[in-house]
Amino acid sequence: MTDPIDPTDPTHPPGVGTDVPVLEPAHVSDDPGRPDYVIEGAPGALLVIISGPSGVGKDTIIDIMRSREAAEGRQGERHYVVTVTTRAPREGEVDGVDYHFVSREEFLRMRGARGLLEANEVHGNWYGSPRDQVRTALLTGKDVILKIDVQGAQTVKEQVSEALLIFIIPPSQETLFARLRARATENADELEVRQRDAAVELARQNDYDHVVVNETGQVARTADEIEAIIAEERAAHAGRRVRV
Repeated sequence: MTDPIDPTDPTHPPGVGTDVPVLEPAHVSDDPGRPDYVIEGAPGALLVIISGPSGVGKDTIIDIMRSREAAEGRQGERHYVVTVTTRAPREGEVDGVDYHFVSREEFLRMRGARGLLEANEVHGNWYGSPRDQVRTALLTGKDVILKIDVQGAQTVKEQVSEALLIFIIPPSQETLFARLRARATENADELEVRQRDAAVELARQNDYDHVVVNETGQVARTADEIEAIIAEERAAHAGRRVRV
């Protein structure tokens, strides 16, 4: 009988023995899987992490940023990382556009091959940021926009000290909870977990380089603030090369 693969074992060659089961660690974040080498991005290219509690409006903000780029003929100047996840697609979500939807086993194989910059279990599902996406974009001089949760943001910062961390917060905790209820994408138990986790995440905002309030009905202004932060960082560190 073939022994299961332990994805935390660095002596196991990635891609070998794919016909045998993978041992699932208690938490992927316990060992994010550092690569054997790092690359330096083009001078000035940024890795921008946009984070915040569930329901704060991260997706809407990013949609506005992308729409502006398309309208101004700047589409493709940035790379928006498509997260890999084991959760099922929600109505209207497109594989490869909103997320890369994969099985739990496939996710763990990617992680075992050190193919994820960060990986975390959130609300019973696994999420990870493909390392190759980030590296390829930085090498070509593109800013990389990475939308991840609080756990993932800290894992990336540990590996990429030059990463720019931006935290989005609601005008109040009560406003955030109201947004979560209005979204109606979770049952009562899931909603309670989301609210509890959001309260904990809001307490972590001091871990970030910038904190931006997403006022109700002012999402375009929030996007403006983020654009200004990115522009200022670019101007201040035009020759810096992000190591990933």
